[in-house]
Amino acid sequence: MDSFSSPTGSSSPFSTDEFMDKFKTQLAQAYAQEFLETVTGKCFEKCITKPGSSMSGSESSCVSRCVDRYIEATGIIGRALLNSSR
Repeated sequence: MDSFSSPTGSSSPFSTDEFMDKFKTQLAQAYAQEFLETVTGKCFEKCITKPGSSMSGSESSCVSRCVDRYIEATGIIGRALLNSSR
């Protein structure tokens, strides 16, 4: 018996629904991580002109607007992809 077999003969300790739920959760976590890394990199690179111990008001506003635009664009793309797959 290999490490993927169970004594009862089933091929997986999870049901298909449980597996899909876990997969979707991991996929959502990976997407959130990538989203934060992308936003952080692009928005901070664009908006933070003089790195220091704190952000200026204009830098803070720029980061906020950049994140908002990125979220909006991601939503538009997601809706377009969802509608095109129907």
